[in-house]
Amino acid sequence: MSVAESGQEAAAGPAGDDELHQAIEEMLLDGGRLWTRRDIAERSGVGPERSAQIWRALGFPVADDDARVFTDADVDALRTGERLVEAGIVTAESATGMARALGHHLSRLAEWQMQTLWTWISQDPGDDDSRGGAALMEHAARLLPEMEMLQRHVWRRHLAAHAGRMLAADGEGLLRRSARESAADTRKRADTAEAPERRAGATSAVGGEPGPPRGGAEIRHLAVGFTDMVGYTRMTRGLDSTELARVLDRFETVVGDVVAEGRGRVVKTIGDEVFFVCESASAAAGMALELTARAERDRTVPQLRTGLAHGAVLSRFGDVYGAAVNIAARLTAVARPDTVLVDTAFAGELAGTTSYSLKVLRPVSVRGYSRLRPVLLRPARSGEPSATKSRRR
Repeated sequence: MSVAESGQEAAAGPAGDDELHQAIEEMLLDGGRLWTRRDIAERSGVGPERSAQIWRALGFPVADDDARVFTDADVDALRTGERLVEAGIVTAESATGMARALGHHLSRLAEWQMQTLWTWISQDPGDDDSRGGAALMEHAARLLPEMEMLQRHVWRRHLAAHAGRMLAADGEGLLRRSARESAADTRKRADTAEAPERRAGATSAVGGEPGPPRGGAEIRHLAVGFTDMVGYTRMTRGLDSTELARVLDRFETVVGDVVAEGRGRVVKTIGDEVFFVCESASAAAGMALELTARAERDRTVPQLRTGLAHGAVLSRFGDVYGAAVNIAARLTAVARPDTVLVDTAFAGELAGTTSYSLKVLRPVSVRGYSRLRPVLLRPARSGEPSATKSRRR
């Protein structure tokens, strides 16, 4: 009997609901729930406390000791994570953070995918309502490999894009430095094998040079920005869920397109606000002004406002933290509709640029900053001073 046939048989009546749920779950998990916490600790070599920590980080509640909730795939995943730690790619601490980031992002993706699939099936349930579960089983079994292939492709494209940016930004050449370190390490091992007594005094030829960032975190100097919709709270009171979804989709499309065209990266969407980063202040300024211009031309998008800042930030598991992030958020909150505000550090990065006009405004008091000085960013027009000649109001 095929998987689809078993799903149809299980959906024949209420008594088959549990069987249908089990069949769907085993298909999605690539196996049944066979093992307890103690079992997977023995099979994976990862202690119960450590496995429970990872499980919580992924977003799942910790099961009772005797409950059989884990699959063979769960055991393999734990082993894989421990191999990354043993190889020195991540630490035990950062592995937990990596699990938390994966759980957070993939949970949202999985929820959207299941809602989309269920909505599609519900549009044409047929004459027999009991077919709903079986139809979900059939469609999921057919589409799951396609979805996995698509996700894998997009993930690899983003890996390639990030690798390209990191290599372009690496002035000395990480690959060349790693090759030298590898050669030095080889010589060191040879010397140690010939003269064990010198082991304590052996040093690397490149000792003291900073290695590549580890643990998924690094300090980088970036332009960061927030763009949000003006009057979003008031707008939501007058729209039904379908209209609101259409506005949000259009807003995210416009911002996503502009950021991608400017070679930036959308970090995340927070309600009516999009948080993005870019390698250069000049490119980020162009993105922000283009967003304002497109919103003015597109009646389906509400008015926008943007805040930009530049500085050292902590990039960790795909998210970004630091004072520049806080400043950009505060500037967005005080910006007027259809305007772009930047901080003085960002304005300094534009020094000598003739494409933009900067106007220093009066200091404002915002949460965490008693005298934050905004700078109004506009496209340079004929006769206006360039970014090197800011004016105060």
